[in-house]
Amino acid sequence: MEQIYPDTAKVLKAISDPKRLRIVDMLSCGELCACVIQEEFNITQPTLSHDMKVLLDAGVVTARKEWKNTYYSLNIAFL
Repeated sequence: MEQIYPDTAKVLKAISDPKRLRIVDMLSCGELCACVIQEEFNITQPTLSHDMKVLLDAGVVTARKEWKNTYYSLNIAFL
């Protein structure tokens, strides 16, 4: 099987969750701190970490650490 199909399936699975799809929409406006995303959904840090790991593993988003904060943005290569 061509590699594009498993990769595409992974991305579609990642964004099939409504919350993760909304996170992608939020990131379409630019980079956001994890704290901003967490406040928007009123969720715990472990819950956000799980959702962001799914998006990171699928290659949809990138992350960068700055001191204690993590900033997320859409993966330009993905677009």
